[in-house]
Amino acid sequence: MDPLSIDGLWAYTPRIHGDTRGAFLESFRAADLHDAVGHRLELAQVNCSVSKRGVLRGIHFADVPPGQAKYVTCVSGAILDVAVDLRVGSPTFLQWEAVRLDDESRRGLYLAEGLGHAFLALSEEATVVYLCSTPYAPGREHGVHPLDPTIAVEWPLDVEPLLSDKDAAAPSVKEAQDAGLLPDYAACQAYYASLT
Repeated sequence: MDPLSIDGLWAYTPRIHGDTRGAFLESFRAADLHDAVGHRLELAQVNCSVSKRGVLRGIHFADVPPGQAKYVTCVSGAILDVAVDLRVGSPTFLQWEAVRLDDESRRGLYLAEGLGHAFLALSEEATVVYLCSTPYAPGREHGVHPLDPTIAVEWPLDVEPLLSDKDAAAPSVKEAQDAGLLPDYAACQAYYASLT
């Protein structure tokens, strides 16, 4: 597990064992995640998303506590996976980091509770699987617009992005902050400490 530029964001690059039959790898190791972040990922739900090229999903986040930590992999095709620090008061507030996840490197990305998550399908079709620490709960799930110029994610858009109606209607980060929807950094830190 390699820490990235935002606190609570980690990348995992598995060792791939290949031979004439194909390949084998461990795409997730609970012990490695525990050693890196200091607690286990409590698995409550596994999501699978299949997207055609140009589909842009997110930026999604959940109320903290309990939030929703995610461990994301792309099992077929390729995506640009993006984490955005939406925790008000964080030293990296509104910073983002992008990691290419694909079916060659088999990398995984862990996002702590309070971080926003989005991805863009780069291949003709991409299948994304993500482990979630809490189940989907519509009343505590939120989003900010993935093309918000305040965040200014550098999406490699050579096609018009395809957004769901919900994502297209998502508020700007300023509107979400003014409405009190964004997670509080201190509350997130206290929640992380409670997980150990």
